[in-house]
Amino acid sequence: MDPLKTVKTAALPVPEQPSVYAEIDRVVHAGVARATSGLAPSMFGEAWMDWAVHMAVSPGKQLQLMEKSLRDTQALAAQAFRGAAGDAAPDARFAGEGWQAYPFNIWAQSHQQAWRWWQEVVTGVHGVTPAHEKLMAFTTGLVVDAAAPSNFPATNPEVIAATLAEKGQNLVRGVQNLGEDIGRKSGAQASQTPPHFAVGQTLAMTPGKVVFRNELIELIQYTPQSDTVRPEPILIVPAWIMKYYILDLSQTNSLVKYLVEQGYSVFILSWKNPGAEDRGLGMEDYRQLGVVEAVDAVQAITKAEKIHAVGYCLGGTLLSIAAAAMARDGDDRLASVSLLAAQIDFTDAGELRLFISESEVTLIEDMMAQTGFLTSDQMSGAFALLRARDLIWAPMIRDYMLGQRGDDFDLMAWNGDATRMPARMHSEYLRWLYLNNDLTEGRYHVGNKAVAVSDIRAPMFVVGTEHDHVAPWRSVYKIHLFVDTEVTFVLTSGGHNAGIVSEPGHAGRHFRIAKTPLDAPFRDPDEWLAATEPQEGSWWLAFVDWLNARSSTPGDLPPMGGTKSGKYAALCDAPGTYVRQA
Repeated sequence: MDPLKTVKTAALPVPEQPSVYAEIDRVVHAGVARATSGLAPSMFGEAWMDWAVHMAVSPGKQLQLMEKSLRDTQALAAQAFRGAAGDAAPDARFAGEGWQAYPFNIWAQSHQQAWRWWQEVVTGVHGVTPAHEKLMAFTTGLVVDAAAPSNFPATNPEVIAATLAEKGQNLVRGVQNLGEDIGRKSGAQASQTPPHFAVGQTLAMTPGKVVFRNELIELIQYTPQSDTVRPEPILIVPAWIMKYYILDLSQTNSLVKYLVEQGYSVFILSWKNPGAEDRGLGMEDYRQLGVVEAVDAVQAITKAEKIHAVGYCLGGTLLSIAAAAMARDGDDRLASVSLLAAQIDFTDAGELRLFISESEVTLIEDMMAQTGFLTSDQMSGAFALLRARDLIWAPMIRDYMLGQRGDDFDLMAWNGDATRMPARMHSEYLRWLYLNNDLTEGRYHVGNKAVAVSDIRAPMFVVGTEHDHVAPWRSVYKIHLFVDTEVTFVLTSGGHNAGIVSEPGHAGRHFRIAKTPLDAPFRDPDEWLAATEPQEGSWWLAFVDWLNARSSTPGDLPPMGGTKSGKYAALCDAPGTYVRQA
């Protein structure tokens, strides 16, 4: 049976056997995608046209901009004559001592004025579609930032000082760094992970066994580190866009290790890194071969009646779908459902939503049609643009102008170890969830029947992070609108990754936590934020307390794998083989 039909009755957006004319278009579109790093030009053209037409018939807005430009120019000229810049909005790029001296202070002030002026140019134009306004503001900000004086050696006082002090050796090292990075990106070097970080040696080191393997996952069972364990095991479903071991980084910041040490039997999915032969794997395959078969395996090995399920990022979205289908069908094996930086509603999916449109998804589909998958480099471009100052310009200055290298650390090493996305699954994910928002609007089908997260009755522990560009916490908070169960919501400091990897003892961490009972009235996120006081420390401790309150008395240790032979026999030591696939 076609696995797609078990999820949706609609056909794939791209026919399996296109006509020769459609194939020509697809090839051309794929070429455009490669030239634009996967970004659809029509998306930007449509936004620009919407803005330009409305700006052309807005003489009041034009006069306002002219007046502001004159005032800014006069103020900057006066400051230049005095040799000092006025008060500017905080900007880390220009915080160094060198930027306080003339003429660098004037250049910095001029850039910030220009940035603010252009933001006013593209926003507040009466009649422009909000989505187009956001895209224009974002794109304009990128263009103006590209011309920042900090990005050029001749106008950056820190680069000038370093060049004079080192007699140009910083630029020599910068050229060497550039050559290394080009070689790494072009595949001349086998791995993007720094050599002193190695999976199974310095990363993903928690002892365990691979106890199940299919064509999509390896299931890792971790060795207990206590004399007894809670009868309810924990099953973790990580995102498949990256390797699973963000949740098992170094021994000092491994969530897996921490949960094992608290007396839990822990299992985690390690996703296969798909190739061209896996182009037909879809969302239903990820649910069935991933979550469903893992739940079956965990229960068979531990003999547990109930399982605590935890999902991170895309894995949390998939877990929500699987849990909804289980609840709909009367399968009550989940003792709890925990979602870490995971969304189920995608109407306010943050800045990443800027890049999701029909034209963009179609372009990505045409690009994937040739290879069968989306590469990590093609995915990383959009993420880098969202934080261009931190992920593009700052590293460029540091690595290529100052000739320095940033300190490598485990999270950065993991960040360079991405996976691919099968064409079918990625297309379905973008269309059904991002574009159509099918899950929360009752149109997502499993087994030819719709699923709804409102069917989930297991208590939920949901974590959002304060500075998340992928799953904004207010979007994550929307879980309260769609489920009919008790929800404990946590808002933690940090971003999408660092906020989750928030081990006890990590300096500067804080979090807020509050439980919303089933019969409690809804509070919007701002009301929740105002009413919930921050606590210092790691949310991990609160998570374990929450799990303990919903678990039984500790008992005997489960076997490592079901038997010495058979379906769930231990196959190899953790971290397994799939995680090592390049």
